[in-house]
Amino acid sequence: MGRVGPVPAGESSGSVVRRILLGSQLRRLRESRGITREAAGYSIRASESKISRMELGRVSFKARDVEDLLTLYGVMDEAERESLLGLAREANVAGWWHSYGDVLPGWFQTYIGLEGAASLIRIYEVQFVHGLLQTEAYAHAVVERGMRGAPAAEVDRRVALRLERQKALVSERAPRFHAVLDEAALRRPYGERSVMRAQLRHLIDMSEHPNITLQVMPFSFGGHAGESGAFTMLRFPESDLSDIVYLEQLTSALYLDKPEEVAQYEKAMTRLHDDSPGPEESRDLLRGLLQLI
Repeated sequence: MGRVGPVPAGESSGSVVRRILLGSQLRRLRESRGITREAAGYSIRASESKISRMELGRVSFKARDVEDLLTLYGVMDEAERESLLGLAREANVAGWWHSYGDVLPGWFQTYIGLEGAASLIRIYEVQFVHGLLQTEAYAHAVVERGMRGAPAAEVDRRVALRLERQKALVSERAPRFHAVLDEAALRRPYGERSVMRAQLRHLIDMSEHPNITLQVMPFSFGGHAGESGAFTMLRFPESDLSDIVYLEQLTSALYLDKPEEVAQYEKAMTRLHDDSPGPEESRDLLRGLLQLI
């Protein structure tokens, strides 16, 4: 599949995954018939690049286009056709974050969909506490610092979006969440003293949830496997969808799923897990930092 690109606004958490799955299946069907992307594009009155974007899950699917492609690829079984057309319909369902489109960068929309559909989320963070673990006051301080001069209403909207994402961690179908926070993220102050104290207490409380594992990489360890910076790894219940590595940049993001690339991040994440103190010792580190503030 290569690198997953941005997809349009307004999708359910599962729709992003379904779009990628449908695109992957259409690619396999096309290749099994020896049909070029150019020929496939011609059959639906579109370009070769449109077929490429469809197969990568970067665009929405029109039922007519999917029907025509299935006919071109020789898929005549009604049950198989309906299964794929149903997948196309589900891939276009609007999501809860549609109303946040005014403050949501296009490149981040893909991530929210994937995050919401993941069964396992693993992160390493060094700059600040990860968004899924931030208190409202801490999140407000982080957003204000990153968007100096932004209208208060926009800051509030961005914080509200972050808090909405957090609901997944305590939902009935909550994913497993394994976080490694560098000590630097915990010592760097955002907001007043009371904000930092409340944030550390929140981390201690959240680390007690059965689906959440929280580890702290202490300064005392020295150099470690997270030298390249923060990253996120997502795993999904769908067996057809590979793990995805998410790398956020200042104005865009990368979504990596090539096996050789994912394997390198898997090794780094495993080393971070192994080298960091365990959950209970990490809670003790958090309690120690709390006493220093």
